[in-house]
Amino acid sequence: MSAFAHAAGGNAAVTHQDPPARRRSWATWLLLLPGFLWLLVFFVFPLVQLFTVSLQSKYPGYPGYYYRDVNFGNYVDALTQFGAHFGRSLLFAGLATLFAFLLAYPLAYAMAFKAGRWRNVMMICIIAPFFTSFILRTVAWRQILADDGPVASTLNFLHLLPGGRITETWVAVVAGLTYNFLPFMVLPIYASLERADHRIIEAGGDLYANGFTTFRKVTLPMSMPGVLAGTLLTFIPAAGDYVNADLLGSDRSTKMVGNVIESQFFKVLGGFPLAAALSFTLMALILALVFVYIRRFGTEELL
Repeated sequence: MSAFAHAAGGNAAVTHQDPPARRRSWATWLLLLPGFLWLLVFFVFPLVQLFTVSLQSKYPGYPGYYYRDVNFGNYVDALTQFGAHFGRSLLFAGLATLFAFLLAYPLAYAMAFKAGRWRNVMMICIIAPFFTSFILRTVAWRQILADDGPVASTLNFLHLLPGGRITETWVAVVAGLTYNFLPFMVLPIYASLERADHRIIEAGGDLYANGFTTFRKVTLPMSMPGVLAGTLLTFIPAAGDYVNADLLGSDRSTKMVGNVIESQFFKVLGGFPLAAALSFTLMALILALVFVYIRRFGTEELL
């Protein structure tokens, strides 16, 4: 009899615990609902609308007018007419990402392991540029690299500037991209290094490994999640950027696909379908490169 009562009491306890668990499940979905609606309204719907625009066709003889159609010729035109711009965008973004990594890793390493009480000061110096406009920072960079500026004047004096100028060249565009997106590389790497277990790094020295071997075998692998995140946060916006190429580059030789999209949207009459096709093509290229990169160098946390 007592065993029966105990079993009955256990079942009653389970039954009594079910409603709170169900309420917690509903609470989780309710908390996710605002973010889901935000993404749906401001990301998914505009993306679908942009895709429909990319398939529209122009009315013959009516500039600026187009009708809804299934015209994949816009994508063919995007690749054939502006293939060089796509290649230039990916190349400049790749170079900027590489240079940002070479500058960011020593800085993040120093902040994580060597800065001591100066760590907060260095963090403020990295974040401080975000208090000014992106365009204003790029204009200031144009003044720094101007023909009569300190950088170009010094390089010309040392006969180290073959063309005699830096602005309106690919060097200025890549330098601007590197500068503007450098914090996006520094902060994730610093976060990974700061969370690293120092005892594991010190164990490399205890096992008679020199400093470079310890860095290559222990420190760098432990910071790879930050390197991967910083690379993506730098490369993706840099590939679609048009401000640096517009303010620091020339009219033709340094224009990126972002400049073409901006021009087709705002300056070319009836250029919406081609601009939308260019946008989707660029997004597809970036997603493909990101997928290959993550599969090759990613970590389990990001796959």
